[in-house]
Amino acid sequence: MELPNYLAKFSFHHLDLLLSLGWSDIRLRYRRSILGPWWLTIGMAINITIIGLIFGKIFNISVGYYLPYVAIGIVLWNFIVGCISEGCLSFISADAIIKQLPIPLQIHIFRVFWRNIVILGHSLLILPVVMIFSEYNLSWNLLYIIPGILIFLANILWVITILGILCTRYRDLPQIVSSILQVFFYVTPIIWLPQLLESKKYMSVLEINPLYHLIQIVRNPLLGEAIPQASWVISISLALFGLIASHLLFLRYKKRIAFWL
Repeated sequence: MELPNYLAKFSFHHLDLLLSLGWSDIRLRYRRSILGPWWLTIGMAINITIIGLIFGKIFNISVGYYLPYVAIGIVLWNFIVGCISEGCLSFISADAIIKQLPIPLQIHIFRVFWRNIVILGHSLLILPVVMIFSEYNLSWNLLYIIPGILIFLANILWVITILGILCTRYRDLPQIVSSILQVFFYVTPIIWLPQLLESKKYMSVLEINPLYHLIQIVRNPLLGEAIPQASWVISISLALFGLIASHLLFLRYKKRIAFWL
């Protein structure tokens, strides 16, 4: 089976380069630091603990129920924000490489994606500790975490691909995206529970939030809960539409990216 044009020049012999660049980015970011990326994990653990205790009291929810919920939400949200924020600058930050070396442009997208996955792996180690205090009962729904995380990652990948191209052309766009992400943090149930919304009107607004569904398909299996059918349909539809759209956009503008830098 022939690879699509989007991946035609990105084959396995580029994988070592991709992995090396991602690791190099992490090492440079935390050079001369004793704990390196573990500082992010420690900071996130402290943040989760404080939010879990304080907001649990405010919402009058038991720690065993609220803390795992908010821990998974914050870990996923930080991954989303990290990928999108860095994805907007994926080509801009690699302008010197793009202008001097004839390597596939996809590498710069996957480079951002890979290093954030590595950081996500560090953050995920918080969850087993948090689940010790959990009041949730694990069930066979946990198996849905595999397709859930794959669909989740596919959606993040196409988003950063499109934003990487558009932000290279329109340099004000990264600031706009950052502001939009701040709004989405408050309207997405990261630290609050959907059942706290008493009005059906507000619930209908929540249902059209794509990030709500993407987080649902990962968080619910980890909590032993079923994934709503609507979340499956919307997340899969977004992944298919987004991957096709990013593929077409990349094919159209890949030769112009170097001139936009």
